[in-house]
Amino acid sequence: MSVDLATVKRVASLARIAVSEEEAERMVGELNGILGFVEQLSEVDVNGVEPMTSVTPMVMRKRTDVVTDGDKADDIVANAPVTDRNFFLVPKVVE
Repeated sequence: MSVDLATVKRVASLARIAVSEEEAERMVGELNGILGFVEQLSEVDVNGVEPMTSVTPMVMRKRTDVVTDGDKADDIVANAPVTDRNFFLVPKVVE
């Protein structure tokens, strides 16, 4: 895939980026270089390679996935000026 000048200008317009003619021509080369590199990456054989989270082997620490209600409702509304059954009460602002 390659990018031409019209595509660069269209993308810049969609992104609301002001680019001069000179900058757009420079971007054509830069974007084509980036896309060429991405195409090279797609040629790499990654069969049998496990996904990694780090370059050093480690076990990810995970907490147990337990659903709780938090039991903090009273603490959350403790400093609120007005509450009703653990809900914040606020004045009406729209008539």
